[in-house]
Amino acid sequence: MVETTLSNIQNFKGKYPKQLWYLFFSEMWERFCFYGMRGMLVVFMVDKIVGLHMDDAVANKQYGSTQAFVYAFTFIGGLFADKILGFRKSLFWGGILMIIGSCILAFDPSHLFYLGISFTIVGTGFFKPNISSMVGQLYKDGDHRTDAGFSLFYAGINLGALIGGYLCVAVAKGDLFSNIIAENLRWNYAFGFAAVVMTISLLTFIYTKKTLGPIGLQPIIKTKRFEYFTYAASLLIIPIIMKMVSKTEYTDYFMYTIGPLTLVYLIYEMKSLTKIEVQKLGAALVFVIFSVLFWAFFEQSGGSLSLFAQHNLSSDILGFHLDPNGVNNSMNSLVVILFAGLLGMLWLWLNKRKSEPNSIVKFGLGFLFLAGGFFIFYWLKNMADANGITSLSWFSFGWFIITFGELSLSPIGMSLMTKLSPQKLQGVMMGMWFLASAYGQYVAGILGANIASSSAHSTNLEALNLYCLGYKQLAIYALVLGLVMILISPLVKKWMHGVK
Repeated sequence: MVETTLSNIQNFKGKYPKQLWYLFFSEMWERFCFYGMRGMLVVFMVDKIVGLHMDDAVANKQYGSTQAFVYAFTFIGGLFADKILGFRKSLFWGGILMIIGSCILAFDPSHLFYLGISFTIVGTGFFKPNISSMVGQLYKDGDHRTDAGFSLFYAGINLGALIGGYLCVAVAKGDLFSNIIAENLRWNYAFGFAAVVMTISLLTFIYTKKTLGPIGLQPIIKTKRFEYFTYAASLLIIPIIMKMVSKTEYTDYFMYTIGPLTLVYLIYEMKSLTKIEVQKLGAALVFVIFSVLFWAFFEQSGGSLSLFAQHNLSSDILGFHLDPNGVNNSMNSLVVILFAGLLGMLWLWLNKRKSEPNSIVKFGLGFLFLAGGFFIFYWLKNMADANGITSLSWFSFGWFIITFGELSLSPIGMSLMTKLSPQKLQGVMMGMWFLASAYGQYVAGILGANIASSSAHSTNLEALNLYCLGYKQLAIYALVLGLVMILISPLVKKWMHGVK
């Protein structure tokens, strides 16, 4: 048998290495689990039958805390993978923790919710960042096929998000298998569904990892003692995560601390940098700060928009009967799958004509698309009936517009962090990028709670009008931020010193 070496893998023929397909399916099923869970969380929290009986405002804050810790632990999990476990063992351990968490939720979601969700938080932190890193190692530096490979991998992410984002919500609501699932057990089955799918993801990786050769192996200089310490520490921290997620004031303390400390450390490191390097880092921080605000608006999808979809949307879209929250949770991924390639072709077409907007302007355009989508959500109040039910079709069109905002901003962020950072600070800046997502999720929960709290004790029609007014405010903020980003683009472009 021919040994699978890194050279053999990277010298593949054709457009994609075969290993990419194996990683594609592992990631697809993991994203199925993640987005399925995301779409269920807030709805389960407010469920008055077997859920957590929370009011809408509290549920939004709880959701923001949960998602903030998911992204914060992504940074921590990446560090442990780099230094101790390697990508493969980190991914495997993360998958095991996610399966355990989903099984706990399936067994007793009402009483064991925070225990189960804490396992999934830590597990996602170990799983999420490392499979993408292995995709990058399938290619030599400078291989022109790398972007095509990541585009295919990105499609896998969104395919899993599309299917899981709809099906898990449909199982939870009882739209699927309603004839065999008792009403009081539908949440158990929904969380169990996520556990089964995550198991498929992990088995896919286990049975194909031998094709990866040396990619993702554990650093050889580390001893087993460090490995066992990592496993033990990740289990011992779960009670702390339970406390911090269940008591959102503890999440507040964490978020008030981790960001400023990271900035202080970055400023300290800047003392040894050249003026040009400092300016590049300044440009990177502009992107980080604006990304926090973008995700704070965008991630209403799992919070306030989930509740809006459940209470205020019809189930009819272009003649089809679909679950409104399932559509809310999966429409973004469908648009990404259908239009990401076309938008990429548009950028190439504009580039050939020397008219492609630079990265800063693309960020600004992302906010303008975001504003357009939220203005549509606001306009839905004019289509509501006397019971506070409005159009799912127009709501979906709002997501269509917002997704072009994501496609204008999200794909370039991580690339810019590496390009704008000096070598010794690239890890710190990538960490800040992940922390920006964590802060975005955290702020999303606060914004969603503010919107929801204004509608407490209202009729369904009154609640719809209040939610829509909240989305109008977010639309105005997004519009202003987009215009500011475009206006400061000449200054930020100067700081970037030629980085594209």
